[in-house]
Amino acid sequence: MEISIFTVDAFTNLPFKGNPAAVCPLMHELTDDLYQKIAAEMSLSETAFITRINSSDTFTTGQAINVTAFITRINPSDSFTTGSRFHLRWFSPITEVNLCGHATLASAAVLFQHMKNENPVVVFETRGGDLAVSQRGDSYIMDFPLNPPMKQDPNEFSDIIKAIVGNNPVQDVCLNTNTKKLMIRLDDSCERSVLTGLKVDAAVLESSEKTGRVRGVIVTIKGSPDCQPGYDFYSRYFAPWVGIPEDPVTGSAHTVLGSYWSKELGKKKMLAYQCSSRGGDLELEVRDDGRINLVGQAVTVLQGNLTLSP
Repeated sequence: MEISIFTVDAFTNLPFKGNPAAVCPLMHELTDDLYQKIAAEMSLSETAFITRINSSDTFTTGQAINVTAFITRINPSDSFTTGSRFHLRWFSPITEVNLCGHATLASAAVLFQHMKNENPVVVFETRGGDLAVSQRGDSYIMDFPLNPPMKQDPNEFSDIIKAIVGNNPVQDVCLNTNTKKLMIRLDDSCERSVLTGLKVDAAVLESSEKTGRVRGVIVTIKGSPDCQPGYDFYSRYFAPWVGIPEDPVTGSAHTVLGSYWSKELGKKKMLAYQCSSRGGDLELEVRDDGRINLVGQAVTVLQGNLTLSP
């Protein structure tokens, strides 16, 4: 059996920038074991699997598939072209994740660009709740939950702080318990070069936290909105606990960052840059209903078929 697969660079309008995600639009659900094996094979920070809402059958390696029977049972109005609601799951190389921005953006790009989806908005049913995505010119607007972080005593996370920022001065340490993302804000005296120059040993960082309280670490600094293109803040993101030493551009981290910096800067609309080696731009709008719009572009760099069985 073969399935279609795409590699899409998210939060960029240039190939080989932003954050690459693999996207598999599926006629039916696969087993969790197959999902994980495919994600490990792709070896990207996330692989996304899109299925139609009424696609409840599962496939295991070696199982014969009656494609005609599947097509007959599926309502034609719920195809990838005409359907407006889909299941979406994300897997890192070692585990399933609860919320992923860049792979959601990549999935929407596959539906709109390659499946020619006719709807103004598609909704993904996910572990992180319903996520709506619409188009705006060359960009996609994702409706995500806002995840406000709470300020913490830095002494409680001294090992993590040491492992990731060394002796650089820290202004704030915050934690969002829902996403298990720890946010470290470097002091305003730090230049952007301090953030980009951090050399993080993923093994040391992972060993600094064994309680399960933290599954990812954001490091951020205040931006330079007066200088073009006017970034309000910068960040990097590390999550060795889920098999991601450093994520190039992280939508879910900006559900935390957006909440924090909106309060710090007194702004609802912000422009952010995640300054990994690939780099990526995100437009953010914190809404009054407790959610956040994440806006970005996407570029498909690879399209093909993945063989699951002879």
